[in-house]
Amino acid sequence: MAQPAGPRRLAAIAAILTVGVVGVGTLVRVASDPLRVVVELLLLGVFVGGAWVSVTRTGGRRVAAAIASAAALVSLILSIVGAEGYRGVSLVARIGALAVAVGLARYALGATNRALELSETRGTPVPAAARGVLFMNLKSGGGKAERFHLDDECTRRGIQPVVLQPGEDWLKTVRDVAGSGVDVLGMAGGDGSQALVGSVAAELGLPMVVVPAGTRNHLALDLGLDRDDVVGALDAYGEAVERTMDLGDVNGRVFVNNVSLGVYAAIVRSPEYRDAKVDTTLATLPKVLGPDTEPFDLRFTGPDGMQHRGAHVIQISNNPYGTTVAGLGSRPRMDTGRLGVVTLVLDEPGGVERLLDAVVIGHPERFEGLMSWTPQTFEVTSDAQIDIGLDGETEVLKPPLRFSIRTSPVRVRLPKHAIGYAPAARAIGWRAALRELWGVVLGRPSRFET
Repeated sequence: MAQPAGPRRLAAIAAILTVGVVGVGTLVRVASDPLRVVVELLLLGVFVGGAWVSVTRTGGRRVAAAIASAAALVSLILSIVGAEGYRGVSLVARIGALAVAVGLARYALGATNRALELSETRGTPVPAAARGVLFMNLKSGGGKAERFHLDDECTRRGIQPVVLQPGEDWLKTVRDVAGSGVDVLGMAGGDGSQALVGSVAAELGLPMVVVPAGTRNHLALDLGLDRDDVVGALDAYGEAVERTMDLGDVNGRVFVNNVSLGVYAAIVRSPEYRDAKVDTTLATLPKVLGPDTEPFDLRFTGPDGMQHRGAHVIQISNNPYGTTVAGLGSRPRMDTGRLGVVTLVLDEPGGVERLLDAVVIGHPERFEGLMSWTPQTFEVTSDAQIDIGLDGETEVLKPPLRFSIRTSPVRVRLPKHAIGYAPAARAIGWRAALRELWGVVLGRPSRFET
């Protein structure tokens, strides 16, 4: 087991000392004017609360909340700058010092992107593909496959490019090509296209390559790929490492990320969503999260075995996310064999405000209307067909919806230079970070080196 290099041990020492100095300096400033600190915390609460109300209300209340939020933000900035006065440099210096400390800590732990790219990517080493094929969805990501000339890159590397044409049966095309003697399947497209190729790869026992040529590329992020390096992902056809990845299933449909019911499905089903995502979201939220709105007709069994009738949000993910707020964060692992389920109900007066309070203090799980658990199977029913967001694409399915993890995972090939960790897998609390840093000071390797 390798010992941390000298520069990294020095960086760990410097990070710990910097945080200590900034902490002492901040406590001195707070003790000198405690009333100002209380006022600034109140202003921060008004700013966040006003921002929330401005996106969940309509008409005059939205305008009033937006004005109050903006006024609170301006007042907060003026309070900070005015209180610091000629010592405003002190505030800037403290913020800058903390940023430097974070950078030093990430370097000391070997958690920077560069360090992870240079380190050995976790997985089983595999030889180069003999007959690799890359399927391409030319419309994904605003035409990334064409913009990065992936067909030429494939030809140069000995990979067979296959463009999936509009109007054709993509599943049949993928199956036909996959059964022609190729040994590695790849997909350059969004996460919905990745699910299609992944399902065929799992059925035939073939490995697959994920090329982040979609818009958001959440799957690539959770696999630890660099989403900005589209061409570099093709290196997975050469000597690479291989991992297994679970596939989620809902009524026979595969998903690699998540299925969202309720609010998100109501937003993405709007015809205007693709062309104006922000405007459509702001226009829809007041209709589904306002004080007089009813939960969606979604019935399910909670983690305590109790039956629940109605929810504003239900999200079912292929493996649990690293946070408890639906739609946020990333998944630390993709091979746990379990679903991640998050449900949110806001049917009591003041529910939105209490949820906001819980989120602001960093403990959303304390909100009584939020539940999060990791079952192996899950079922949702309703008296009508259910709108869903399936890996970001809108669908309508007949209830009941039965969710599970498929028994056959897919083998995913990653380039040797891949980061290899999702953001959630790299996340570390400040207490754990200090323990890890102290371990590096004492000569112990960090968790990214073991």
